[in-house]
Amino acid sequence: MTGTLINALAIIAGSSIGMLCGTKISEKYKTIFFQAIGLFTLLLGIKMALDMSSPLLIVISLVLGGFLGMKLQLSAKTEQLGDYLKAKFKSANNRFTEGLITSFLLFCMGSMAIVGAMEEGLGHSSDLLLTKSVMDFFSSLILATTLGVSVLLAFIPLLLFQGGITLIVSLAGENIPQEMISGLTTIGGILLIGLGLTLLQIKKIDIINMLPSLLFICLAVWLQGIWYLVVGI
Repeated sequence: MTGTLINALAIIAGSSIGMLCGTKISEKYKTIFFQAIGLFTLLLGIKMALDMSSPLLIVISLVLGGFLGMKLQLSAKTEQLGDYLKAKFKSANNRFTEGLITSFLLFCMGSMAIVGAMEEGLGHSSDLLLTKSVMDFFSSLILATTLGVSVLLAFIPLLLFQGGITLIVSLAGENIPQEMISGLTTIGGILLIGLGLTLLQIKKIDIINMLPSLLFICLAVWLQGIWYLVVGI
């Protein structure tokens, strides 16, 4: 968990500095930053999605995950949570909830987050997460100049997400199939493409409702492994 804890501290430090500097940066510079982040996120998502190895499982996972997310009203409940936290922190920023969602997806859906947390869970080096911590420090710093304290709060879901992956992998050991890692990376990339389109204001994608897709791809790969075992492939 060392890499994830350092990652969380980097986000807290970066966003704290960003909030202090926010009033000194003009809107035109903030706009160009979000355009740059949107383009980078879009490119990163495409790069991750190109790693796709099982298109059928990916499509099924996205559809079922989206249906489950809508059924559970994840997007609406996230909005409610954002409004609650905004009131608790007495924030006047009307982009508070957007900041929480954007930061979570940007910090947690990348390949470095997924693969880095897995490497740490397997007892390997934390170098990937330490490198990610440096990147997240600067990203959170600039994000917080516009989105405020909601960027800082993203360290909580990051701890739960990355820490959860590390814990699960540490318990499962070397038994996690490469297809599952590839599937998680692909789904994460597709979600980042959606985030990039949203940041660039091309099309608002309901990404939060698609988060259960990450669970469905794990289930799909596991069931596929059992099927291959049964039929002797």
